[in-house]
Amino acid sequence: MSTQQGRRTRKVRESRETMANAAVDLVLAHGLDQVTVETISERADVSRRTFSRYFAGKEDAVVDALRADFALINAALAARPARESPLTAYYRALRSWLVDEPTAWHRLPRSRDLLRMLHEEPALLPAYLRVQDEAETESVAIVARRLGLDAERDLRPALAVSLAVGAFGTAVRFWIAPGESDPLPRLIDTAFAALADEPAPRTATT
Repeated sequence: MSTQQGRRTRKVRESRETMANAAVDLVLAHGLDQVTVETISERADVSRRTFSRYFAGKEDAVVDALRADFALINAALAARPARESPLTAYYRALRSWLVDEPTAWHRLPRSRDLLRMLHEEPALLPAYLRVQDEAETESVAIVARRLGLDAERDLRPALAVSLAVGAFGTAVRFWIAPGESDPLPRLIDTAFAALADEPAPRTATT
């Protein structure tokens, strides 16, 4: 990538982050119904037209920060040693994200509030699920490459990712529950330890 292309890519990313952060700040402060695309654009100091080039609506802008977080987790997953099992690799990718990334959810006070809103606000659910689905699809592709399998024909990569994402999601749901005091890293450790302790089912023989 040339210096000019790199500068352009960085500027696009920074503009997107600015608008997404403005959307999150406004929605957490005032509620989704009280926030418009115009108010987000004004806070981010961009035009309404510029906003529409990046996002289909305010809901997409609110959940966009999670897309970057999931991308970081997937990048860490792709970098794990090939000898690790998919569940171990995903768990250690999560741990790398939690330890190394300043934007990891437990480090940002607003993350818990945002995640609670995403689980409670019906209008945000479709955009949230799209981001989750995109990230999970990429995780499956990464695991399939690690295992040398065809993700379209072999269910094992998708199954492994479903288990890992399920453990992660369960830890997050407990973390955002009212009155929960355990930190997110500890809950993730507990969730994956529970998976490891679960005995494998007996399969039918013919």
